[in-house]
Amino acid sequence: MCRKVIQAKLSGVHEIEIWGDGDQTRSFMYIDDCIKGTLDIMASDIRDPINLGSSQLVTINQLVDIVEDIAQIKLKRTYNLSAPKGVNGRNSDNTMIQALMGWQPNIRLEDGMERTYRWVYDQMARTQVLVGTV
Repeated sequence: MCRKVIQAKLSGVHEIEIWGDGDQTRSFMYIDDCIKGTLDIMASDIRDPINLGSSQLVTINQLVDIVEDIAQIKLKRTYNLSAPKGVNGRNSDNTMIQALMGWQPNIRLEDGMERTYRWVYDQMARTQVLVGTV
């Protein structure tokens, strides 16, 4: 998502294609939380499968809203209803990890997306400068 918004911002073409209607839900977790949670599970006595994730659901449209706010840009959304959109909803049930370890992600989705956006933007901007497209 960050890459698409950054491409739109850098190109001046303020449009984004969304596969499906944008109402499908997902949950996302920042990599630092994922690594910490994985290490915590490995150091525990838990030997059965256990979910590690975020229980915060967000629609794809809401995710675009978040990245638009970070990028300080508004994009025209085009919905491709014939493209694969995946399942309507998917998220992590953290009941067991919360009960056994008291674990939950610490980094809010908006903060993780901000960090991700800044990193991806720096990489893309630097690449454009190196190949002379800016």
